[in-house]
Amino acid sequence: MNSVLHLDSSPRGERSRSRQLASKFMAAWQDLHPDAMITYRDLRQTPIPHITEAWIEADFTPPEALTPELRSHLKLSDELVDEFLAADRCLFSVPMYNFSVPSNFKAYIDQIVRVGRTFTFENGQGKGLVSGKKVVFITSRGVEYSSGSPYEGWDAQEPALHNIFQFMGVTDIQFIHANGLDMGDDAQKQGLDEAQSKIQKLVIDW
Repeated sequence: MNSVLHLDSSPRGERSRSRQLASKFMAAWQDLHPDAMITYRDLRQTPIPHITEAWIEADFTPPEALTPELRSHLKLSDELVDEFLAADRCLFSVPMYNFSVPSNFKAYIDQIVRVGRTFTFENGQGKGLVSGKKVVFITSRGVEYSSGSPYEGWDAQEPALHNIFQFMGVTDIQFIHANGLDMGDDAQKQGLDEAQSKIQKLVIDW
């Protein structure tokens, strides 16, 4: 059975363009896969805490040596990792904030990048443990980052997301960007239209 983890990270509600686009993607995909199992998580409604020193200690303690207190620090993280690993496909809607991701999504990433669960070390090098998973990021961006743009090379969002999920072993990673949303009505319409066109194409093969 197809299983999808759909996660929205925008702090905004219905006005969030990344949420709107992700909702359209899921609606179209579910029309093609009505029997799929969908798990939904909204970081606006259930914020993810940032990691702490106690969390780090627990994460790097061998499972057999974890005390009940240390284990309690990993309870939510274990839930998030289990949720992530159980999904065949992941759809993450992530607005661009200050050229990167919102802090709540960074907190989510920090909770699921777990030694022994989503990666391990071999000969001093990290090795991803996540395989056979498709990941799509839908982003909303205020300006353009393409070649020739004043902000060319400023995109710290896509490279970071691609690298960390690749580090965990994910090889099928795709991005749908809605660009130029704060550059006037015409640019906004073009950015949304282009994103929706990409959604219509990708949803068929995803």
